[in-house]
Amino acid sequence: MVPHLVTALDGPLLDLEQKVLDATPAIERWLRLEWQEHTPPFYCSVDLRNAGFKLAPVDTNLFPSGFNHLPPETMPLAVQAAMAAIEKICPDAKNLLVIPERHAGSGRQVSYLENMARLSLIMRQAGLNVRFGALDDELREPLSLTAADGQKIVIEPLERSHRRLGLKNFDPCSILLNNDLSIGTPPILEALHEQYLLPPLHAGWSTRRKSNHFNFYDDVAKRFSKMLDIDPWMLNPYHANVRGVDFEARTGEEALAAQVDAVLRKIARKYREYGIEDAPYVVIKSDSGTYGMGVTTVRDASEVAGLSRRERSRMAVGKDGVEIHDVIVQEGVHTFERVDDAVAEPVVYMIDRYVVGGFYRVHNTRSSEDNLNAPGMKFVPLPFEHSALPDVHAKAGAAPPNRFYLYGVVARLALLAASIELEKTDPEAIQV
Repeated sequence: MVPHLVTALDGPLLDLEQKVLDATPAIERWLRLEWQEHTPPFYCSVDLRNAGFKLAPVDTNLFPSGFNHLPPETMPLAVQAAMAAIEKICPDAKNLLVIPERHAGSGRQVSYLENMARLSLIMRQAGLNVRFGALDDELREPLSLTAADGQKIVIEPLERSHRRLGLKNFDPCSILLNNDLSIGTPPILEALHEQYLLPPLHAGWSTRRKSNHFNFYDDVAKRFSKMLDIDPWMLNPYHANVRGVDFEARTGEEALAAQVDAVLRKIARKYREYGIEDAPYVVIKSDSGTYGMGVTTVRDASEVAGLSRRERSRMAVGKDGVEIHDVIVQEGVHTFERVDDAVAEPVVYMIDRYVVGGFYRVHNTRSSEDNLNAPGMKFVPLPFEHSALPDVHAKAGAAPPNRFYLYGVVARLALLAASIELEKTDPEAIQV
């Protein structure tokens, strides 16, 4: 049974979609010129929110782990994009070492095993021998796991020489990280001057900051919007960051409340400008990390001091038990999309600079203002026809591929921001 999608097809977003469709040649040329100046991350996923009156990225992940949720029909797109990326990095590449999340070896994360299997299949079809190595000092022998589709996943102990990393009888040209390094950079991954590490170590959440990414996205959105003659706010959530917050000790509350108030006021001004009657809200979340941890929603600055003990405990610790002291205060973007009457948000996947598919993150018990990356979420692949080229002769809102083309454009803007972010935060480039 095909899921029923309901999305916002009127209001300012409809006008934006029409402008994008009319400017498709100019947009693609603009992006093509940008990619001549900047190198995209090897892969990336972007969470989008469609409020009907604006469309904005709310998270950009450089270690995407949901490839198993993409439509099988998009596999050729992913393989071709992987081929293009590999040819640029190491044209004669033969072996690829993939380093998964630490929990992969537990066998408890069934969905993540399926992700590993799909990622392996993509890279094998791109012409690489693929093996998995664990960031686990306690793993002494190869560990064989079976994904839901029956594919065998073997995770092996890493072997490090002076300048190279590999496995027993396996010397890779490149190393693909599918581990976001939340708890820090293991020494075994450092100083690998003879191999390509994808993405680079400074992309890991132990050093990367969401607020930094969105600072770069601000500039990309402004330049793109000037070219398209639109308000950048239509594509960009306001944000601010606060450091030194301790939710358990209740320190930093005043600074956090002040930033919440400032962002809410900016949103309210825009809402008045566009005649939007919804109440503004902001999302407070850890300035680093994924998995939907360390996230809460507030509608007034006074709510910061009113967080319950449970809410404070949830905000104090992120993935892998990492303490949260730096947060981003991000404009809350409602989602008006529904799949089978459940709240949904699109997630777009890219390899190199190419969109290779996506899915809807769907939640039956959450509201249009809530974080959907939470237990109980489901995934509905974007149908293959929705990945097709836009129908420039159809009116905005009349053809599903047009809306998904718009999603792909905004996702690529976030990808471009991530590219510039990695360039500007590269420790070696900064030292020079």
